Formats: sequence, structure tokens, C-alpha cells
Amino acid sequence: MSTTDRKLSVTIERFPIAGVFSIARGSRTEAVVVTATITEAGRTGRGECVPYARYGETVEGVAAAIEALAPAIAAGLDREALQEAMPAGAARNALDCALWDLEAKRAGLPAHVLAGIDRLGKATTAYTISLAEPVAMAEAARAARERTILKIKLGKPEGDIRRLEAVRAAAPDATLIVDANEGWRPDVLADLLQASADNGVALVEQPLPAGEDAVLADIGRSIPVCADESLHTRADLPRLRPLYDAVNIKLDKTGGLTEALRLAAEAEAQGFAIMVGCMVGTSLAMAPAMLLTPRARFVDLDGPLLLARDRPHGLVYDGSTVSPPSCLLWG
Repeated sequence: MSTTDRKLSVTIERFPIAGVFSIARGSRTEAVVVTATITEAGRTGRGECVPYARYGETVEGVAAAIEALAPAIAAGLDREALQEAMPAGAARNALDCALWDLEAKRAGLPAHVLAGIDRLGKATTAYTISLAEPVAMAEAARAARERTILKIKLGKPEGDIRRLEAVRAAAPDATLIVDANEGWRPDVLADLLQASADNGVALVEQPLPAGEDAVLADIGRSIPVCADESLHTRADLPRLRPLYDAVNIKLDKTGGLTEALRLAAEAEAQGFAIMVGCMVGTSLAMAPAMLLTPRARFVDLDGPLLLARDRPHGLVYDGSTVSPPSCLLWG
């Protein structure tokens, strides 16, 4: 690789959450993101990632990992080489998406066209109801009852059936997705899956901890189960095939859009239903994930809706519908 005029900069940014976002592992009031910006010949490419402690990541560590590749970026590192230069994770995601954005700007074409997608349309996204007591979750669901799909955060087994029933009563017409975030146990799994089916839930995400989910192969169920924390890249698919019906693809897990597109194609070929998901981030993080929506049966790209403020030129949400990004944002 020869030296180019590319320059990489890294920033850590904080966006307040509107209220509190709670899952089985804890609560937070702000989204802390790391943004990679690559400039070249007057053009700029950006990518945002959300470091996740669940996967051993820290904000500072991710920012340092991105900065360490500045010389390689300056020397012309491309997306293919990046896949080998860094492991899958948040740091690679930010750089990969920044390179996609830069390529689109350089080509004068939308990123979805570069990815071989003829047309990128609007998508219907889920809206997340944070884990709380049943009354509070019912109130949140009632306030969001006009939304088409509600994603319910569960993961505290002793009260989850009451939470589920309260949400269903408050939003009788919504499609429901349950996300246990690894919080259930094998001894209660059958009962909780049955309660989910009884309440018309369309999908249950990651009921058991990743690495402790082998029992799913022996559990009879009348509702699809989706891998989230258990899935990162294509390398995980063979182990997951006997266990799960669907996979939740998130760019911070795959290490960027490049691997995510390949993962989606391979998962679909192996018979998995596709869900495209997100961490809690801004529209800059959601924008590249929009390229996965044509393959997805379920879309969960509501991150900006959970924030008190978004970036300029953010994605346009109209109720449950989200439109593709403007080139002023990404791609």
C-alpha cells in the first residue's frame, strides 16, 4: 500500500438517553459512542460504534484500537484488508462503516448501490420497552401502542410473565418481540416460552446465556427463538443451526457492514430468519444497518428514538417507519 492523503480521527461522544434504558444486565442514562472519521481529497467518511462491556470492550480501548490503525489507513488500507487487520467488534465496525461512507462519496453513488442493492426502501422498526416493573412497562407500552412492533426487554424470570401480560394488555394490537438478554434459566425456559406463545409473541431473543444455550436443541417450542449474544460472525452459524430459528445481526458484533452483509446472505442460505438490530446509538450507527433491511423479517433500528437528541441530518422516523439515510448523514 502506498501512502495516500487519508487522515483518520477518532472522537468519543455522549448522547443522553430520554429517561432510562434498562435491560437484564443493568441501566444507563446515556449512550457513549466512538466515531471514526476518514478524510481524503476533500471527502469525508464516518462510522459510529458502541463499545459494549458484555463483549469485554471499553470506550477507551475501542478508541485506542481505531487510532492504532491510523498509519494503515493513511497507507490505503481498504475494507477487505481491514477484515484481517482487526477482529470483529465495535472498533472494526466504526472503521468499516467509515470506509463504506468514503467509498460512496468518492464514487458519487449511494452505499446501497455499491453493495449491489438496487433499491433501498423504508422499513418498519420495532420500538423498545425497557425492563421495569409490570405497571411501568404497561404505561410505556400504552404510550407507544400506535407503534406496529414493540420489543419488550425481559430477563428477570420471576416477574417476566406478569410483565409480558401487562404489556400485552396495554398494547393488544402490537406485534411483540421479547428480548431476555440472556436472563432466563433452563428450569424456567419452557414455561416462559409458552407464556410468550400464549401472549402472541412473534419472536424470543436470546433467552439463555451465550455458551449455555445447547439445551435449546432439546426444547420443544411453538415460537421462534433468535440468537443475539450468541451470534457475531459467519463462524458462529454452524453451532447455532440446531438451536435457533433466527439470528439478530448487529454491526457492532460483526465488526462492520462488510461482514454483516456476508453473514446475512449465509444465514439466509442456511435457513435462518434475519433480524437486524442495534445498540443504543445515533442515526449514524443505524444508517449502514439499513442496508440489511431488505433481507430482514424483523427490524430493530430504534436507537435514535431512545435518545434525547440525535445527530444533524438524522434518519427520518414516521411512527414505526424509518426511511433510508440522506447522503448528508452517511452513504
